[in-house]
Amino acid sequence: MNDRVRSADEDVLDDAEREELAALLRERRETDIAEAQRMAESLGVLLSSRSESTADDEHDPEGPTLSSEWSRLQALRSDAAHDIVAVDAALDRLRIGTYGVCVRCGEPIGVDRLRARPTAELCIRCAVAVES
Repeated sequence: MNDRVRSADEDVLDDAEREELAALLRERRETDIAEAQRMAESLGVLLSSRSESTADDEHDPEGPTLSSEWSRLQALRSDAAHDIVAVDAALDRLRIGTYGVCVRCGEPIGVDRLRARPTAELCIRCAVAVES
């Protein structure tokens, strides 16, 4: 990690930080793809269970219903798909040289924020303004 203080005229990220964040984004993308695949497989198993089951699971006190489990798995799969899109967009910004620059105000996004949220498109100030 780089703890030095940056002057205002320095690049947003140095080469080592760019590579660190690129590796973080690639790893996150792989994790998201694996998660989406697991959810798709689980949905397939659940769909098979639904079609084979004659039980009225909507009134089964033993646990979640097939419908609620289906909804949960679909939401997780959707979250992973949305994150893949965000990661791909961040990787594109990295490739074209706009990664680490706020899309709203054009100011640098702090490296610590990017480490915590590597898909961030907004600096802290703009993120807070948008949420308010």
